[in-house]
Amino acid sequence: MEIEELPCEEHHQILDVRIAGSSYPPFVLSFKNLTYDVKVSTKSGFPFRWKKPNVSSGNTTKSLLRGISGEAKEGETMAILGASGSGKSTLIDALANRISKQSLKGSITLNGEVLDSDVLKVISAYVMQDDLLFPMLTVEETLMFSAEFRLPRSVSKSKKKARVQGLIDQLGLRNAAKTVIGDEGHRGVSGGERRRVSIGIDIIHDPILLFLDEPTSGLDSASALMVVKVLQRIAEGGSIVIMSIHQPSSRILGLIDRLIILSQGRTLYSGSPSNLPQFFSDFGHPIPNNENPSEFALDLIRELEGTSSGTQILFEFNKTWKASSMDDNGGDDTISNRRCTLPLKDAIAKSISRGKLVSGGNGANHSSSVPSFANPFYIELMVLSKRLLTNSRRMPAKFAVRLGTITVTGIVLATMFWQLDDSPAGVQERLGCISISIATIFFNCITEVPTFIQERYIFMRETAYNAYRRSSYVLARSLTHIPLLFNLSVTLSLITFWTVGLTGGVPGFLFFFVTILASFWAGSSFAAFISGLIPDVFLAFVSGIAIVSYFLFLCGFLVARDRLPKYWLWFHYISLVKYPYEAILQNEFLDPTKCFVLGVQLFDQSALATLPAPVKSELLESLGRVVGRNITRSTCLTTGKDILKQQGIVELSKWKCVWVTVAWGFFFRILFYLTLLFGSKNKRK
Repeated sequence: MEIEELPCEEHHQILDVRIAGSSYPPFVLSFKNLTYDVKVSTKSGFPFRWKKPNVSSGNTTKSLLRGISGEAKEGETMAILGASGSGKSTLIDALANRISKQSLKGSITLNGEVLDSDVLKVISAYVMQDDLLFPMLTVEETLMFSAEFRLPRSVSKSKKKARVQGLIDQLGLRNAAKTVIGDEGHRGVSGGERRRVSIGIDIIHDPILLFLDEPTSGLDSASALMVVKVLQRIAEGGSIVIMSIHQPSSRILGLIDRLIILSQGRTLYSGSPSNLPQFFSDFGHPIPNNENPSEFALDLIRELEGTSSGTQILFEFNKTWKASSMDDNGGDDTISNRRCTLPLKDAIAKSISRGKLVSGGNGANHSSSVPSFANPFYIELMVLSKRLLTNSRRMPAKFAVRLGTITVTGIVLATMFWQLDDSPAGVQERLGCISISIATIFFNCITEVPTFIQERYIFMRETAYNAYRRSSYVLARSLTHIPLLFNLSVTLSLITFWTVGLTGGVPGFLFFFVTILASFWAGSSFAAFISGLIPDVFLAFVSGIAIVSYFLFLCGFLVARDRLPKYWLWFHYISLVKYPYEAILQNEFLDPTKCFVLGVQLFDQSALATLPAPVKSELLESLGRVVGRNITRSTCLTTGKDILKQQGIVELSKWKCVWVTVAWGFFFRILFYLTLLFGSKNKRK
């Protein structure tokens, strides 16, 4: 038992007796007159359709929330009920600070103080409607990785494991602890278990505020009941639980402490679910015996929405009924509760001392009573890398497909261009082989886009409430990808270099391998940037394929740089294919001892190729007299440098081309980070 004195505005002291928790709620979340309007533009079916004169087709304003007020207390579960489009998810987003402050009107306070967004991120958690989890991690591993993120390094490994095991029991997941989450191609846990895991990873640090967007959606009645029972236990542990719900059963309704019913963004009922029968009876529509009150309420509201006056009569009745209920109870207990709550800073400190906010620290001021991130950068980096490698290792099919594609491409190139000679035809075949090899690398990298986008949504959920830094994820994603890129580069290099007969021996092979690896690095970075910029898998994939095709068209292989139209030169210089292509060409043609066109080969690939050898010799002698040079059958007419000049490769050395390729990789990784930084705010405008 713990006895302490709490300050109160009446200038006297209240003795608070806490037994195994808190009989007096130190936290009260209040919201008043929340209003949220959005502009809806009227779009025509065809974007270029002519508009009729004197008809305005500008933006119209739609109200999603209209003056909603209420409060939620620690130890209680609040449910927001309503049909689709009633404003349930919008209200949850408003309370969870997922709507821009410039657009949301009204006030939201915790213990009478306006919540700073940085503090809210640390003391709260938001469970999305979709279960975004790594499919090949077990339930226990998923929760353990969440513990590694959200619990500070000051908490020992054994205590983190104990926290995870306790949470598994609390969530009723003991029988599924060693089962993988699963996805469409891998059988895993059930839908209800998956939903409870989603809840678990967000409450691992025992947050003070827990928001959930339709946690029972898509579940059968038994699974939905179990989820709500879990939420009730979380609330009883000292949290404020606020969730939206579509149509709860009678048993679920009995577990809820406070209920708000919405319709078209307005409050039609606010109070205890147990008062619903009395409320509708006073309204003149008593709930029949043995009927689910929530179903009756939604059906009645749907009928009223179909009338000319809509739900206005029920909206007005709710205000008068609530006012009369307050009079019967001797006034508004909300004001009394707000007066006697602890200041927010002290309440957070006391919650931490009781074991809440396991990631909490001690701060000297209001906004720093808990740290922004539970762990330093390097801890996040190690944990993220371990999780990415674990999930990837259990999905070998993805790596096998990419490796198989590269292997088959290498074999096709090796058999098509087997041991090329140094003839003019061999030169053209070398150019084709090198360009196809580089293009294949970038096309192969675009296949990473779906994986990046899948992880992007998990990333957005986890970073929305400061599980880890965005920079930690970008660096971990890059580092864990290098072994894969290395293996692909080795495979392609070993298959093609010696079989095609490329130049340079061992040093030439090593340079070829480094260039291929740099190309994979740049291509992978480009794919990451595309997936961060375009969140739709189909659009990102098609866009990536198209851009890589343009890179190939303008790299200098199909049309030499000197012959490109001036208005396409800018794209030539940003082509990712250009630099590794030029690097390998220089590695191939800079040998001064090699000749690629002899005098006798001058007539190859022309109508004169079929002339007898003596005639060709006479023609060469005649040509030599004209140009003032002795030209014979063995005279070297074209060297490797001449070929590079013909291709317009005169600006950068081969190593500079490699470094430019590597720099492109880093550049796109930075762009990837910026897209995650500015494109994953999880806020409505």
